[in-house]
Amino acid sequence: MKKRLFLPLLALFFALSSVSAFAQKSFIDLIVHLPGVSNLTVLASDHFADKCVFFFEQPLDHKDPSKGVFKQRVFVSHRGFERPTVLVTEGYGAGGAGAARHNNELADLFQTNLVVVEHRYFLESTPSPRNWDYLTAENSAIDLHNIYVALKTIYPRKWMSTGVSKGGQTTMIYRTFFPNDMDISVPYVGPLNRDIEDGRHEIFLRHKVSTPQDRAIVENFQIEMLKRRTKMMSMFAAHCNERNFTFRTNLDEIYDYSVLEYPFAHWQYGTPIDRIPSLTASDEDLFNHFISVASPRYFQDKSSIESFNVQAVKELGYYGYDIEPFAAYLSIKNPKGYFKSLVVPKDADVSFDITLYNKICDFLTKEDPRMIFIYGEYDPWSATAADVSVDMKNKRNMFTAYVPQGSHSANIRRLPDALQKRVIDTITRWLE
Repeated sequence: MKKRLFLPLLALFFALSSVSAFAQKSFIDLIVHLPGVSNLTVLASDHFADKCVFFFEQPLDHKDPSKGVFKQRVFVSHRGFERPTVLVTEGYGAGGAGAARHNNELADLFQTNLVVVEHRYFLESTPSPRNWDYLTAENSAIDLHNIYVALKTIYPRKWMSTGVSKGGQTTMIYRTFFPNDMDISVPYVGPLNRDIEDGRHEIFLRHKVSTPQDRAIVENFQIEMLKRRTKMMSMFAAHCNERNFTFRTNLDEIYDYSVLEYPFAHWQYGTPIDRIPSLTASDEDLFNHFISVASPRYFQDKSSIESFNVQAVKELGYYGYDIEPFAAYLSIKNPKGYFKSLVVPKDADVSFDITLYNKICDFLTKEDPRMIFIYGEYDPWSATAADVSVDMKNKRNMFTAYVPQGSHSANIRRLPDALQKRVIDTITRWLE
């Protein structure tokens, strides 16, 4: 009995001694001397005692370091060496993390340190040349692992990973490839798609989201926009020309695709149903609302999220369009393959591989990691929410929390009181 007590107490002693030693050195001194760190800049913060941004050297291909390296941008906001740490597995660029006002819900709720990692191939973490072969989920997971291993030497307490949308997908990917790195994972609104045009989103939008009455209002608005095509096209063309939008197909088809995109965008962004103009409204009122929700910017030939487009076709999957209610009014007859043909970079020769989907599903089915999934009830991405209900009798940790009528902005604070308390109490217990 004495031996069993001695080992945990000894571990606690060394942990406390380590934290005490850290406290005698500055946060910046410890970061800047980590292997792989360069170009560190001190930043201001409204919420943390200290903050910095630096670049961390990573192999382009973790399986073959001879392929070269790139530098990945990392933001660290410091509360204390004795505090837990939240790792944001950003799915896109992380430029917003540099603002003094930047914070994170979990870091705020549990008063943790905060690490934000910009995803490879986005913004300042983009290799040159941009070889798409190395933009893989596995490489992105190893990126996060390497940064965690380096920073764990400074922050020895518990770690919690989180991300929103594609960042939520990245949280799931990281936990799947490195199940023992994080003590807790909380993906927000992260889809788990099984094909480039998964098929479940269309069913959700046509038959499941909200009420039949609300779905009818959305569908009738789309039909009205198509019926008024002749009057709308001059405004549509002017809108695109003023912003120098370029597309890979004609404006008639881009108009069609924008109308087809409307319901997904409407429910994803949580647009109130009463903001949709009546069918007798003026052309200008209809058009202005339409553009505010489903801008053709999304279908531009080149965009700031080209790397996401490559990943979607390659491993992450996406959604298609249901054209049945609108077929009589469309200039396009079959939208299948639209995503790759319209927005994936022409130099990216990629096709969908279901291996990642199967790997994540297999992990979530067989294992029981400490994970809480946050979703919005009306968010179309919830159509492909991670299914953690499989064999739940053997699961003590994982569960899903839905914000009633929630959109893609669902978070813990928007949950009903009882469910919010369950989430917070569970994470508090796990952090002990």
